[in-house]
Amino acid sequence: MKVLLTGGLGYIGSHTAVELTNNGYEVEILDNLYNSSRRTLGKLKKITGKAIKFYKIDLLNFKALDKLFLENKYDAVIHFAGLKAVGESVEKPLLYYENNITGTINLLKAMQKHRVNQLIFSSSACVYSNENVAPFKEDAKLSPINPYGRTKLFIEEIIKDYCKANKDFKSIILRYFNPIGAHDSALIGEDPNGIPNNLMPYISKVANGKLKILNIFGDDYDTPDGTCIRDYIHVVDLAIGHVKALDHINKITGYEIYNLGTGQGYSVLDVVNAFNNVCGNLVKYKIAPRREGDSACVYACPDKSKEELNFKTTKNLNDMCLSAYLFEKNNKKR
Repeated sequence: MKVLLTGGLGYIGSHTAVELTNNGYEVEILDNLYNSSRRTLGKLKKITGKAIKFYKIDLLNFKALDKLFLENKYDAVIHFAGLKAVGESVEKPLLYYENNITGTINLLKAMQKHRVNQLIFSSSACVYSNENVAPFKEDAKLSPINPYGRTKLFIEEIIKDYCKANKDFKSIILRYFNPIGAHDSALIGEDPNGIPNNLMPYISKVANGKLKILNIFGDDYDTPDGTCIRDYIHVVDLAIGHVKALDHINKITGYEIYNLGTGQGYSVLDVVNAFNNVCGNLVKYKIAPRREGDSACVYACPDKSKEELNFKTTKNLNDMCLSAYLFEKNNKKR
């Protein structure tokens, strides 16, 4: 089975490429390299022992996308490509709507034209309303509070409408909670360009002396220690969830939605303390004002993915912290 990964050189895409390749899938990658690196291809080859074909294409370029699908026969697409920083989306909403939504429409148009009828979409827990009480089930109220989350929700609705219009088309929408950690090889991990927007790469850069101090945005939330609570899932577990989804997609009709999370909530301070316990007291932090667009408490009810995808996480918070630290320590890209 031949699978195209859009955004496949990014953090989650690269780990999924490894797991798919190791499970016998033929993987090809499309990426515009906006927040990723071509060097990741060599790392994927070291891990898997196989060279993965790569195409530098932006989804906003429909002509290039159409040519790719004309010249290659794909059985399925896993769609990771998109801008993903919550804070940046608040500052630059038009950029996010154009890139994420228009890019997805172009992808669906190319898939329709070339009769590729299986799509796994990388959605987010950001689509849920902060009126919900954790744990969040897939049928919980939807009302994202930032433009990034709204792009994910709008894309979900576009996919649902397309599934209804095209009875041959099948899609699994995966709502990620908070992926952290890195591959055991320490070759691939979360390595954004510039100053990180996400918690774990910032923590690991502070621990390795590449940044001075961690800002914790708010300690006055309605949580036990006042800091935000999230469901942190190891990125390798998350990648395996995509293999499970691809294995399952032929069994569905239309679309299905699954949470990918652990079902366990940890606060920001829980993560910092776990990191310091595992890696040494390396992370200094200070409390900063709340960041616009953040919810107080978000964690998954993972029951549906356990029952229907046979998906269960295996790595704990200590595993996540140690693997992230080792990746940052061994990462040569600076």
